[in-house]
Amino acid sequence: MYRVLIAGVSGSGKTTMARTLALRLELPHYELDALHHGPGWVKRPEFESDVDAFSSGRCWVTEDQYHSVLDDLLWERADTVVWLDLPRRTVMQRVIRRSIARATTRRELWNGNRESFRDWLDPEHPMRWAWSQYERKQRAGLERIARHSQITVVHLRSAGEAHRWVAAVTARSS
Repeated sequence: MYRVLIAGVSGSGKTTMARTLALRLELPHYELDALHHGPGWVKRPEFESDVDAFSSGRCWVTEDQYHSVLDDLLWERADTVVWLDLPRRTVMQRVIRRSIARATTRRELWNGNRESFRDWLDPEHPMRWAWSQYERKQRAGLERIARHSQITVVHLRSAGEAHRWVAAVTARSS
């Protein structure tokens, strides 16, 4: 595992898994949301070139998202995909809890951006997105796996399974 992509719907724990796995494997983690969102939630013009630059490198861990911009670039370059295919109830509990914490604390997320309760009305908000896109993201994951048979896929179906798997990963086991 040198080029690792963490896949799943919003709220499945992609970024948390990516951070943890990067530490355990001693690999750099590139957070796509931080690279994508400029001030005012506007897409940074350097996003695609930043992703191209790090993903052409020897090793990395990142989240699987922004297909409308990146298409399958990361899938083409990854050697391993960890698919967090968690139950909808788990995903929704996580994304709701995360959104409440972010809106309540108003902590900065990326480049001065903060989440507010008002943002929850936006159809693109992660809570609404996770609910409306859950089945589509599952189908898309299966389709990408079929298209990219060169990738080792770790398919995790529960939070417990994900915790046990990442706890067993060490730099020497990769």
